[in-house]
Amino acid sequence: MLTVTHLKRVFCFKDKQQEIELADPSETFSPEAVLNFYAQTYPILTTASIEGPVIQNDAVLYRFVSQIGTKG
Repeated sequence: MLTVTHLKRVFCFKDKQQEIELADPSETFSPEAVLNFYAQTYPILTTASIEGPVIQNDAVLYRFVSQIGTKG
């Protein structure tokens, strides 16, 4: 018999060399909607792109990657 396990979603981004993990505001939100939701609190996310999903430690990991502050 197969058992279905729902993996939780984890969203994270790096700000000033610190990894920040964000809670999933709603399972019904798309990753783009989650990015827009958190961009109101973290302005660095307004120019971010989404990488993932990657399954890591029994969670689905999405990484928000900002282009602000990078050269070259």
